[in-house]
Amino acid sequence: MDLDAVTKQSVLHAKPDGLILQYGTAGFRTKAEHLDHVMFRMGLLAVLRSKQTKSTIGVMVTASHNPEEDNGVKLVDPLGEMLAASWEEHATCLANAEEQHLPRVLVDISEKAAVDLHQDAFVVIGRDTRPSSERLSQSVIDGVTVLGGQFYDYGLLTTPQLHYMVFCRNSNGQYGKATVEGYYQKLSSAFVELTKQAFCRGDDHRTLKVDCANGIGALKLAEMKHYFSPGLSVQLFNDGTKGKLNHLCGADFVKSHQKPPQGIEMRANERCCSFDGDADRIVYYYHDADGQFHLIDGDKIATLISSFLKELLLEIGDGLSLGVVQTAYANGSSTRYLEEVMKVPVYCTKTGVKHLHHKAQEFDIGVYFEANGHGTVLFSKAAETKIKQLAKESEDEKRKAAKMLENIIDLFNQTIGDAISDMLVIEAILALKGLTVQQWDALYTDLPNRQLKVKVADRQVISTTDAERQVVKPPGLQEAINDLVKKYRLSRAFVRPSGTEDIVRVYAEADSQENTDSLAYEVSLAVFQLAGGIGERPQRALLENGLWFSSFKSLLGKAVE
Repeated sequence: MDLDAVTKQSVLHAKPDGLILQYGTAGFRTKAEHLDHVMFRMGLLAVLRSKQTKSTIGVMVTASHNPEEDNGVKLVDPLGEMLAASWEEHATCLANAEEQHLPRVLVDISEKAAVDLHQDAFVVIGRDTRPSSERLSQSVIDGVTVLGGQFYDYGLLTTPQLHYMVFCRNSNGQYGKATVEGYYQKLSSAFVELTKQAFCRGDDHRTLKVDCANGIGALKLAEMKHYFSPGLSVQLFNDGTKGKLNHLCGADFVKSHQKPPQGIEMRANERCCSFDGDADRIVYYYHDADGQFHLIDGDKIATLISSFLKELLLEIGDGLSLGVVQTAYANGSSTRYLEEVMKVPVYCTKTGVKHLHHKAQEFDIGVYFEANGHGTVLFSKAAETKIKQLAKESEDEKRKAAKMLENIIDLFNQTIGDAISDMLVIEAILALKGLTVQQWDALYTDLPNRQLKVKVADRQVISTTDAERQVVKPPGLQEAINDLVKKYRLSRAFVRPSGTEDIVRVYAEADSQENTDSLAYEVSLAVFQLAGGIGERPQRALLENGLWFSSFKSLLGKAVE
């Protein structure tokens, strides 16, 4: 490790004074102009991680659903999964090191992680369409090369595509071919094969309008759509030719504001969906005949997929376990439907994709989706082997069901939530089941819910347990929430500290919007009083106007971290 060369190169990517960043589930994210040094250092870290794991590591330059002026970076581990938690700490330490301490920090990481510095390193890089992304990708490359790492720059990719490439490379091609073309062919072949039966019947509902958030999803879906046509016709909106990335469009906007994006023409009962800026989230929606907007979020996506998988598993009858993983933010109606109607076990984890992903790995088939539309399905090796065996050897109906499952396995991007992959799965299921978007939406009725934020002096005064559904500290707060919840039908509420700022997030649901808003207000007041709230006290009148205007400018319905 040539530390002198690192020091000389680092001067060209100097760290701004006083800037402190934290590597979280989303990696690093902030204003693009503050990230040059972080990108260079993540190039360095990717080389060390590659040497330690003796595997290809990915670096994705994106800020997902953040505004166009922001950017970010996250590392992808060997199986296409998120960076290991212990290396998140190394990332934070390296990004925040002062220039003179950088060599020492690199040596410390190498020693703590037992990195073989003589091992070869290989890093693959992808980026989204932000104006700053190409320049920042070059900073990553500078970091990789100064430590002697080899690299391949894929250029413009969706985040899930980079995760896919990393897994393909580290599985020696067993998961698929590590090219964009390979990705298109694997997913499209599975989709066409899966939907053959449905499209033979003739179906006039197979047009889908897609809001691409003016992001990378538009470019990739435009390249890919001829692979799966004529079975499915996709019409692209907010495709980046005009309009800003994520501005008044995209999955996060639609979910947060409960209304359609700008730039899309919707007629009554037409199926529409939105990707987010890096195409790892998807939500569906439609207008009914009366012009009312209906959102179909990650909870209902998980329900549709789980129901379909349960039917196929009953058909093959081989005892494979199916589990659905949610967070506390999942609508209570979805949990009740899955457990009581579909008889599918549901498990709750802490907020954050990595927690859901790890829990889903415990089942033969694990389904996980966050309400924001980020999710996928994981199949154990044993399940894949059994399904492939049944697809070859079984008789008639059992073999047909196994063949469907075999194609479903190939259609999912099992490394991470993938809007393109999830879209194709959903469209295949709707076609095979002959379901309209309205029938899908009618599986169950969401309980009204409300999300609020309360500013506190120190978020660390709150600690939680039971997948963030119960407060342990401060004393008395959980008891106060329990008493408030008892006042309303079908109600629940929980609070959790933000991972990045001194605010406490409040979630409430009940049998009516009026009761939900009252519960949310009362819980917010309890948090303010018992957890060191600062600024203006929560006020019911301001809540009823739809916005919570206080000194901390809270917004309702903001996507959770």
